[in-house]
Amino acid sequence: MKEKRNRRLRKKLYLGEFAIKGFEYSCDLDINSEPEFDVFFERFLDVLEERKLCMGSGGDLTSLTGFICSELRYGSATNDDLVAIEAWLNAETVVSNVVMGELVDANYGE
Repeated sequence: MKEKRNRRLRKKLYLGEFAIKGFEYSCDLDINSEPEFDVFFERFLDVLEERKLCMGSGGDLTSLTGFICSELRYGSATNDDLVAIEAWLNAETVVSNVVMGELVDANYGE
């Protein structure tokens, strides 16, 4: 049974209308050097910053995985953000096998 929580508590716990949504992604990379990776990654960050998104990410010259969400305190990534990031990754010549997750609650994974 769901507990009823007041607005203040929902906000503090990032629940209900205050939930923050984000999505996972992964892709393979065909990059041969650290400087080439740095150029690719900087361009990727520019795309995220334009959409007011941030990410936690990990990888190397052969693959990249991460979670993307809004940089705003109570903001969420949207389906438009997911589609735009997927399109950008697919358009990059050094990227292959792009896999995008669904929008999920960034704090609770639901």
